[in-house]
Amino acid sequence: MMNRFFKQLTIATAAITIMAAPAAADAKSEQFVELNANEVLAALNNPNLDSAGRTQSFNKYMDEFANINAVARIALGKYARRFNDKELDVYRAAFREYALAVYEAQLDQYRGEEIEILGSDDNNSRDSIVKSRVTKSDGESLDVYWRVFLRPSGYQVVDVALKLDGNVIWLGSQQRRQFVDLLNQNRGSSEVLIDWLNNSTAKLREAKAAGTTLPINYDEKDAVGEG
Repeated sequence: MMNRFFKQLTIATAAITIMAAPAAADAKSEQFVELNANEVLAALNNPNLDSAGRTQSFNKYMDEFANINAVARIALGKYARRFNDKELDVYRAAFREYALAVYEAQLDQYRGEEIEILGSDDNNSRDSIVKSRVTKSDGESLDVYWRVFLRPSGYQVVDVALKLDGNVIWLGSQQRRQFVDLLNQNRGSSEVLIDWLNNSTAKLREAKAAGTTLPINYDEKDAVGEG
């Protein structure tokens, strides 16, 4: 089931730098997510593209929509300051491929559907959580939370979460626990983590090509309660 697989993930934070009332800030972050998330889903449903073309289009939109380097840094936890520049570059590249493979595998099941915005909460004047829902024609739905920041270059998602069994599971937190545990057990070896990411990416793509999903479980310690 897509819910079990997408638990691995994560995202959503939008930041707003203008001085405005909370309602105005919410409206801007919600509009950003609604427009861009629907473009991402549309990229997966383009009948004029083959599978490879849809993946390329999807990746392009996700790179513009989300700050995957920010998610990668969150997931690395304390080791973000322990890796050297070369290790960080290789890690970020591997994490990007992994994250995009996860997002595509899950969102592909909702191709042709649209994001419904449920509302948003401001953490502060520069940080909002936008709540959304995607519902398939058979009635199955998934609540996705987007954390968006307004960078000098514009809005970007910096983390994503799924609401599962009444709990909100954030990708950054979930992956950080797993990555830090793996690194702790292997003397902080970046090679071990990068190999894990590359192997996981390959398995995700193989499963998608075969029309299946992987039964990945999440740690309930990463659940932050109903949001």
